[in-house]
Amino acid sequence: MDSIELMVHEHTYIKRMLEVVRKACLKVLFQDEMDFEDFAKMIEFIRKYADAHHHGKEEKLLFNRMVSEIGGAAEKLVNNGMLVEHDMGRYYIQELEQALEKVKNGDNDAKLDVIANAMGYANLLHRHIDKEDKVVYTFAKRTFKPETMKEIDMQCEEFEKETEKKGIQTKYILLLEELENKYL
Repeated sequence: MDSIELMVHEHTYIKRMLEVVRKACLKVLFQDEMDFEDFAKMIEFIRKYADAHHHGKEEKLLFNRMVSEIGGAAEKLVNNGMLVEHDMGRYYIQELEQALEKVKNGDNDAKLDVIANAMGYANLLHRHIDKEDKVVYTFAKRTFKPETMKEIDMQCEEFEKETEKKGIQTKYILLLEELENKYL
């Protein structure tokens, strides 16, 4: 298994969800229509698939090895860039969830916060994915020793097998398709 190729492929699912998030925000903006259940599904996908599954692999298998084995530029790229952006994404989702709760409790002004945080997350992730695909992953592949890359690939394969047993990939791709059918 080529772990980098897999992570790039997972980005396609995440970007598709970002488009769903955008369309849901447009519905709130132009039709004053907010489906709380759908937003909960989007947040679940983001937390369980994009963050726990995808970012989990990056943080546990790739980024820590970049810092420990490459150092220097890799350390700055990972610690001051990628990990900061992962945390910023988590912050946007936390704020989105709080804004949704405010709207549920009758605070119509919080609809603006729903849109702002959802789109802040989407914009952040688009830029983040672009950096990973074009800079971080290619830097790792180019810089790691072949045996390091092979070890990461094997660890990634094991990670994937474990999550497949739990049905993670299938569950969240089906959830994505359900939301795409509604919003796109």
